[in-house]
Amino acid sequence: MDLWVYSRGLTHYDTPMLLQTSGAFARHADSSHRVSAGSYWDRHSWFKPMARYLALSFLLAGWPDDRGVSWVQAGAVSTVHPLATQAAMEVMKEGGNAVDAAVAAGLTLGVVDGFNSGIGGGCFLLIRTPRGEIVGIDGREAAPATAHQDMYLKNGEADPSLSQSGPLAIAVPGALAAYEWALSRFGKRSLSTLIMPAARIAENGFLIDEGFHSRVRGVVERLREFSEAADIFLDGQHRAHPVGHRLVQSDLAKTYRSIGDKGVEFFYRGPFADSVEQWMKRSGGKLRAQDLAAYRAIPRPPIRSRYRQYDLAGFPPPSSGGVHVAQILNILQHFSLREKGMTSADWAHLVVEAMKLAFADRAYWLGDADFVPVPNGLVDVSYARALAERIDPQRALDVPSHGQPPHAHKSLFGSHTTHFSTADEEGWWVACTATVNTTLGSKVVIPDTGVVMNNEMDDFSAQPGKPNFFGLMGSQANAIRPGKRPLSSMSPTLVSLEGEPVYALGGAGGPTIISQTVLHLILMIDFGLTPEQALAHPRLHHQWSPDQVVLEEGWPASVIEGLRDKGHDVRIVPSLGVSQIVARPDKEGSLQALSDPRVKGSGMAYTP
Repeated sequence: MDLWVYSRGLTHYDTPMLLQTSGAFARHADSSHRVSAGSYWDRHSWFKPMARYLALSFLLAGWPDDRGVSWVQAGAVSTVHPLATQAAMEVMKEGGNAVDAAVAAGLTLGVVDGFNSGIGGGCFLLIRTPRGEIVGIDGREAAPATAHQDMYLKNGEADPSLSQSGPLAIAVPGALAAYEWALSRFGKRSLSTLIMPAARIAENGFLIDEGFHSRVRGVVERLREFSEAADIFLDGQHRAHPVGHRLVQSDLAKTYRSIGDKGVEFFYRGPFADSVEQWMKRSGGKLRAQDLAAYRAIPRPPIRSRYRQYDLAGFPPPSSGGVHVAQILNILQHFSLREKGMTSADWAHLVVEAMKLAFADRAYWLGDADFVPVPNGLVDVSYARALAERIDPQRALDVPSHGQPPHAHKSLFGSHTTHFSTADEEGWWVACTATVNTTLGSKVVIPDTGVVMNNEMDDFSAQPGKPNFFGLMGSQANAIRPGKRPLSSMSPTLVSLEGEPVYALGGAGGPTIISQTVLHLILMIDFGLTPEQALAHPRLHHQWSPDQVVLEEGWPASVIEGLRDKGHDVRIVPSLGVSQIVARPDKEGSLQALSDPRVKGSGMAYTP
């Protein structure tokens, strides 16, 4: 018997629903589709007993759990879009494993969530095998062979418009190579099989939702400069297509079908690569067919760390996520966060200070470890202890520069965005974060292909000491070099307890990916929140420069004022990003698929 469990994020519903995270954080989705502090229940007390009755009835009847979480025995998938989640679940239902499902999800997201990710971009895949081995697959974009450090300078100053849109912004795409690598080693299904459902969606179209509409609307002015992209994503008046419009991407469907028929050779060494070169030569870009032909996905060993009694596996450089998730948690290992209490500013202050120290190190030390020395002393527990000793529990720390990890030049690592997670009963777990960088990447669509190309060159340090689109500072370690892969904050993470996998998680949102991942782990491990509660909890972020704490709406006034009293500059924002989690907190329990309530994501699962 098949049991399908389907859920969209909390914000899909017009009727607010209670999601209890702690006594201080009863939260709901309001009519503006934002998560905010809950007072709805005080105004509508008649609804409480009715809601409890309905919830119990739905549970007993096996109805979907509409809070963004689902439980099941055989497999689980969580993505930001229900069509991608459904495509992945169909694969597992038909005998594929979690690796196959992850690739199906990624390919489908390239159609229905193409402003975030796609085959014109890159990804990091972290895979756990049933035997407990963990492999990282680096599908990060790479600089073209003719790229150079001064390519964005005008009169000695970096021009960010050149690295953020147009032909010079585009790096060699890597996502498709990573997907193919994963399938060839660990999958049960072929790429040709997995890409066809996504091709049909592109061909037949899908209905644009509010999230898609708002993201395209935010870049309309830039899209108008690129006719191929404008013809797809804008209407006849050069406005964003309205919510409910059926978006058909015929050229992308043809590209997907050609990849299905001819394999990745079509993309990297065939007609697609030739089309890229022809357009680049006309447009003044540097990417050539030879760059695509030379690209390879790279297997990388994970970064291993431990937080409390949990074992973590993160992604190594060129991701900064694995390094700094581990580093921040290593620092916080020296403090008892739970004793501070969730309604106090004390624990949030400690987390912020640890983030500040880690991001200062990120700005100086991090880059592609195949090109520059990235010290593994950054995740050394003795270094974390020294950093922890610098933190004043009562006062914000001035961090003028980076730290000095042990053996910094001897002991080295050997080598806008979406996250999705999958797991199955066989024991395969996948955490994948994919991106084209900012909304619709470079805004370039290669003619007659439908493929949105990334603007990942902006993730290099175009000029050391100058911030990129996300305000992140960089140094010579992340300077442009041919073939080099730019630094990324993507943080796919796998967590186990006593040898059993319990969480596959990650997020989207530029540098906040690191802080989101850290916060979810703290909330679940230190404070005992469920994954669902952790996703709904308001988030916080500090990236060293600027020296500012960024809080999501929903934090108690006591925390906000407490942080200011400790000397922090605090800024409040509506949202800091989006995360997805697949979980099995109890090794005897069922798999859970959890979607961030901030978007209309979905968690879906099935049992044979």
